[in-house]
Amino acid sequence: MATTDSGTLKELVITRVFDAPVDLVWRAWTEPALLARWWGPRHFSNPRCELEAKPGGRMHIDMRHDRDGAVYPMTGTVREAVRGERLVFTNNALDAAGAPMIEGLTTVTFERQGERTKVTVRATISKATPDGLAALEGMEQGWNESLDKLAEDLAKEAR
Repeated sequence: MATTDSGTLKELVITRVFDAPVDLVWRAWTEPALLARWWGPRHFSNPRCELEAKPGGRMHIDMRHDRDGAVYPMTGTVREAVRGERLVFTNNALDAAGAPMIEGLTTVTFERQGERTKVTVRATISKATPDGLAALEGMEQGWNESLDKLAEDLAKEAR
């Protein structure tokens, strides 16, 4: 796997403000049934979405491309879960043999702004195989599409 001296291959920080209260946004990130509705870029669904939102809790999400049926598994471990404030988890994108091709850490912070919620996602990639490096080219677009889907889902919930 490729690494750097600093331990960071790629880092992405995205901030969004959602028109939903912090409790609902937190639940969308931590309740598997809600998470499965928005996680992943456009044209992906999540036939397997497991998350234990507690320190040491396991995470496993299988993203399936809606057009060709290809499945992209991701596993991780929750490091921190402070309700309505902070969620930190490791994330490993797996190859077809189940070996990590991307290893990273994602930190999500939640900030109450009246009835709205400011969310900051910091995704840091520490290791990647050559195939993983190629996949990282779409990281920013993928996160933005995921957060767009989250905003749409929250709007439906708020009605």
